[in-house]
Amino acid sequence: MPADEIQFVYSAKEMPKFATEPHLLCGFPGSGYVGKLAIDHIIQELHATHIADVYSSSFPPQVVIRTDGTVDLMKNSIFSWQGGETSLLLLTGDSQPTNPDSEYALAEHILNFASQFGAKHVFTLAAYITGVFVDKPRVFGTATDASLVGSFAQHNVLLMDSGTITGMNGLIIGIAKLRGISGTCLLGETSGYVVDAKASKAVLETLLSMIKVKVDMSNLEKRAKDTEMLIQTIEQQMAGRGMPAPESQQQQPQKPRNTGYIS
Repeated sequence: MPADEIQFVYSAKEMPKFATEPHLLCGFPGSGYVGKLAIDHIIQELHATHIADVYSSSFPPQVVIRTDGTVDLMKNSIFSWQGGETSLLLLTGDSQPTNPDSEYALAEHILNFASQFGAKHVFTLAAYITGVFVDKPRVFGTATDASLVGSFAQHNVLLMDSGTITGMNGLIIGIAKLRGISGTCLLGETSGYVVDAKASKAVLETLLSMIKVKVDMSNLEKRAKDTEMLIQTIEQQMAGRGMPAPESQQQQPQKPRNTGYIS
């Protein structure tokens, strides 16, 4: 691929025909893999249909080894699903672009693709990094307009009123706003030290309540328990070495310190 080229490779013979305007749900890999784990779980549990893979010369120059032993170039993948009155486009990926220009270009291409189907709302799922371990991760949020922000309270989403969201999770809803497309970013509270399925579960449950879709959470709950065990192991090892453990939930301030909300 030439420099900065973005290429869609379609797997479906025909594009999906949605009965309703689909939501675009994005789970880009980032801190704690919070968003990616959540979207991958939806794709798996809903048996979503693979539509296309998106390749970019701005992804890291490496291949990913799959579970069957084969390799693929790093890519983003788009799936579709519809049930009842809800239609979804779901995006997951191996990587985000490595430079700002390519991030903008990829965001434009993804929104162009979603617009073909009349998508009017984009959700991105990200990480709200606090640097501390918590038992029950909270969900924070921001959106492109006040009416969406006004609905946060009924879903127990804490409003963000400062800071930034880096990378594709913030950029794509910012560009969506310029296009007249609504956007919401939900961020799961995480330490930032581990792959955090607990935060993924929290943010996914909030998303599902917003879009009115039911998904079996059993597999993600198992991964969340694995996260708890990993955190306990880290704390025990630190205690054994006489090192101060990360702040506990009880010591945590009511609102986490502003670390610049890394996605």
